[in-house]
Amino acid sequence: MRKISQEKYRKLENTANNEGVIGALAIDQRGALKKMFQAAGKAADQQTIEAFKRLVSEELTPYATSILLDPEYGLPASKARAESCGLLLAYEKTGYDTTIPGRLPDSLAVWSAKRLKEAGADACKFLLYYDVDEADEINEQKKAYMERIGSECVAEDLPFFLELVSYDAEITDSSSEEYAKVKPKKVIEMMKEFSDSRYNVDVLKVEVPVNMNFVEGYGETACYTREEALGYFKEQSEATDLPFIFLSAGVSSQLFRETLRFAKEAGSTFNGVLCGRATWANGVEPYAVSGEETAVAWLQKEGRKNIEELNEVLAETASAWTDKLVVE
Repeated sequence: MRKISQEKYRKLENTANNEGVIGALAIDQRGALKKMFQAAGKAADQQTIEAFKRLVSEELTPYATSILLDPEYGLPASKARAESCGLLLAYEKTGYDTTIPGRLPDSLAVWSAKRLKEAGADACKFLLYYDVDEADEINEQKKAYMERIGSECVAEDLPFFLELVSYDAEITDSSSEEYAKVKPKKVIEMMKEFSDSRYNVDVLKVEVPVNMNFVEGYGETACYTREEALGYFKEQSEATDLPFIFLSAGVSSQLFRETLRFAKEAGSTFNGVLCGRATWANGVEPYAVSGEETAVAWLQKEGRKNIEELNEVLAETASAWTDKLVVE
């Protein structure tokens, strides 16, 4: 088992329930959320984004173990969360520079692990786009960057959640069958890399190792048999000794719940979720079109239903992060 400081352990407890399962709500989206508002016909200025995040926090954090927010738009929402709900704050800039190759990481200019901690964070989250097959000159930059973030978090005794998003530099459509065929290797190998103790990661936030739309019985086209897909989930689980949680990657809440059951069937020892759009995305349009009152009604009914149904599945499928980490 991995050893962590008593303070990190205590803060991780704040992000999970009493059973050690992380049922976190993610609304650290910035660029993606602006696009969602624009698609619904509403200008997405600072005030609009802040207000929507605050509403989501007010209405849904009573049912989540913690909430992931960004310090650019999410600080009002962090103060509106339920008392029982822990706080994760994102450290990375949204998106990446498309004018240079490599999807290189960059941190928020006026933030640090120290400042995230001072803002009340129980953990620092950093998103890294990673292609295990990309050139060493690119991937070595990313490895060094993660070493810096990990060292900052050690200095501040702040848990480090590393969100890994795979891609292929040569395949533009990550939802394609072409990418689905290479995805298992991409996801599993990058988990192995960043489980190395040199990065000081405490929890990995990761994709599931397959595109469920291409699993036999789940989509119109299958590029994995059911047995192959189960095998990839098992291999993923065995690729790390760190706690790891699944991101929803924008899929529907129903498919995400089915995916967690599939992972459990495979023998995956995942430790929870950080679920974003699958929970609240359909609340953007009511807010954009009809205003706050309509959005609140949607969140209280459909948003709450989404998160409570997810919590029920987590109770049946997820393992405790305390099975993997102990106080040094």
